[in-house]
Amino acid sequence: MSWIDVSGDQDCDGFVEYQRMTDRGLANQGWKDSHDAVYHVDGRLAPGPIALCEVQGYVYAAKRLAAVCARRLGHAHRANELEIQADELAERFEDAFWCADLDTYALALDGNKAPCRVRTSNAGQLLFTGIVRRDRALKLSRGLLTPQFFSGWGVRTLSSAERRYNPMSYHNGSIWPHDNALIALGLDRYGLKEATTQVLTAMFQAAAYMELRRLPELFCGFQRRRGRGPTLYPVACSPQAWASGAPFLMLQACLGLEFDTDSQEIRLRHPRLPRFLDEIALSNLTLGDASVDLVIRREIDNDVSFRVSRMSGSVRVSLL
Repeated sequence: MSWIDVSGDQDCDGFVEYQRMTDRGLANQGWKDSHDAVYHVDGRLAPGPIALCEVQGYVYAAKRLAAVCARRLGHAHRANELEIQADELAERFEDAFWCADLDTYALALDGNKAPCRVRTSNAGQLLFTGIVRRDRALKLSRGLLTPQFFSGWGVRTLSSAERRYNPMSYHNGSIWPHDNALIALGLDRYGLKEATTQVLTAMFQAAAYMELRRLPELFCGFQRRRGRGPTLYPVACSPQAWASGAPFLMLQACLGLEFDTDSQEIRLRHPRLPRFLDEIALSNLTLGDASVDLVIRREIDNDVSFRVSRMSGSVRVSLL
């Protein structure tokens, strides 16, 4: 927390920034670390130090969760401080990053505090952190599922309407499974189940064209065409850790799967299965010393039922 507030915010504007210290360092130090990943609407590369939108979301989530930890450890005053800091960050963030005419958040603030008014998937990652106002989350999510973003195989890293869009670019138009998984988790957070299942369905169908049905690090962002599979990115890592974890996170988002250690309860919160999937079995869901196996089934009108096929230890399973 100290690093975030001091070293990570050297100009004291309330946002975490990065800037390379030598010409040999990475110009961009977010997850999109290509040299041309952060720029303005006219294509100009953004000068540093740079405050990425999603990083502020990460900070918000960190302070919220740290407050929970502090309260459980008996540090109520520190917990209150962190919650207030998170709320204040959310207010500053909305004022500085929201682009009303684009219905999305700016990619970043550059070294002159000018917003990079570019439509990117970075804004989509904000959803899972909880920093986004609900009314703006709905607008943002609608944009992510337009043809400019959603290729049919997933959400692109960059809208096809932007100047630097290139479906074969590493970070400016390609599709990354882990990016889509975080977006899906965010869509679920705001109760947008239909959109959540749409992302999972696209990724599942894309995987059918991959060797061993293994999602790679990324693939190209060309629009989906009948009878054609997604275009592979030639040097994408496969296997790759982020991509390997993506299907599990997307499924968790669709099922609303939660673990409550206080009540020793596993919950399915407003679960939804995509249309291609009638039934799924989850084995060895573990909470403390207990574990269960579940069979989840899609019923009529998109309702979901579940059956506990095995239980070991004391645990409760509920559907909300």
